[in-house]
Amino acid sequence: MTSQRTRERLIQRLKEQGISNQRVLDVMRVTPRHLFLDEALSHRAYEDTALPIGYGQTLSQPYIVALMTELLLSLGPRRKVLEIGTGSGYQTAILAQLVDQVYGVERIKPLIDKARERLRLLGLRNVRLSHSDGGFGWAENAPYDGILSAAAPNQVPEELLHQLAPDGILVIPVGSGEVQELRVITREGDSANFEERVVEQVRFVPLLSGISR
Repeated sequence: MTSQRTRERLIQRLKEQGISNQRVLDVMRVTPRHLFLDEALSHRAYEDTALPIGYGQTLSQPYIVALMTELLLSLGPRRKVLEIGTGSGYQTAILAQLVDQVYGVERIKPLIDKARERLRLLGLRNVRLSHSDGGFGWAENAPYDGILSAAAPNQVPEELLHQLAPDGILVIPVGSGEVQELRVITREGDSANFEERVVEQVRFVPLLSGISR
């Protein structure tokens, strides 16, 4: 179930759902999603579905990973990206092959430890991870020309907007309840003005505060 044919079927499905960025498709084709799951679930790795990774968290559906990555890159190349909610490390691995530097924050220590090991196995050395509260971003390395959140706050954290570089872009699910809005927020030049649009409805785990060991 981890054969190249199985992966190609997933890529074809992503294309049919409207993913058109060829670089995103190429990276998703070659990234071994099964490595980011427990062995018992690895046979389902190339299904277009979210899968559990423990601790009440999920490995996002491939379509959502592709969509959010495509949106993040929609204004051109991104040099320095912050990822909120590293989880298994799969989205991190996709980003690391498409941008210069990825900074990831994750509040659950066993998840970040596993993610760090997987990224090392894949030879992705342009990633720095922090066991910290994602709602506050990672201010010491700001500003970022891209921020991607894999967890949904009730409203957009001001801290993340403050950490966006001029012409930076934030891709984030927002809202309480089971269904949220996937929003794209762009900073207009170096001003304090932000343009916001809703892309579609999504389902994400909530962005929780605090850290867990």
